[in-house]
Amino acid sequence: MSLIRFSRNQFPWNENLADFFNRDTFVNDDFFNLEKSLPAMNIKEHEEDFEIELAAPGFDKKDFEITMKDDLLEVSAQKSKEAIEEDEDYMRKEFNYNSFKRTMQLPNAVDQTKNVKASYKNGILKLNLLKMDEAKEKPKRIIEVL
Repeated sequence: MSLIRFSRNQFPWNENLADFFNRDTFVNDDFFNLEKSLPAMNIKEHEEDFEIELAAPGFDKKDFEITMKDDLLEVSAQKSKEAIEEDEDYMRKEFNYNSFKRTMQLPNAVDQTKNVKASYKNGILKLNLLKMDEAKEKPKRIIEVL
């Protein structure tokens, strides 16, 4: 039989219980982590362009603002909705506000002089950024040895 050295650091639940119960877990919760409110993003590199997909369900095309300046691409969206229902005995008012802002550093290969194609379908915002001609892959050349 072999012995294994025991260490309290191996188990996270063995932390000092006084510290565990005295900390403010609500404020330190992941709910308030700003990264959680950003839409998920996929970036694909093709021969001719870069394709960026952002998962942003619940928005309309008119809610998005996309800008490009100084090698930065900024995508933001803002949507607010208010519903008021009145009856003779009560009044109900609901509102909803949803927004995000995501900024990305563009690679040097992006041609900022050409238009960015943007489309929004089924909750996915898709952007296509064209590459500069110098950045596109050149076909392989075969050199003959004399």
